[in-house]
Amino acid sequence: MARSKNILLNDVRGRIGKAFVVKQYANRTVISKIPDMSKAGTSESQVEARSKFKMAQIYAKSVLLNASARLYHEQRLQPGQTIYHAAISAYMKGEIENKS
Repeated sequence: MARSKNILLNDVRGRIGKAFVVKQYANRTVISKIPDMSKAGTSESQVEARSKFKMAQIYAKSVLLNASARLYHEQRLQPGQTIYHAAISAYMKGEIENKS
């Protein structure tokens, strides 16, 4: 991991080619190798969370097609939130009782 004092990289974040990544930590810029995550496995809780999120997406898509479910989520919208994201949020929080 190398620290960079190059002013051109001050606000840069992300990959450079296929070998390096530029990271910002507080007041410094760091260039490092891209981590090899090929052998990293997923935990049981990660598998469960991904499955739950996938079901939330399916639910949210069905809400957009169902007028009564759409109205239910439309009434509960937060400022700047879409019906789709409100449905995902409600599903993930367990606030849904077969509203579709």
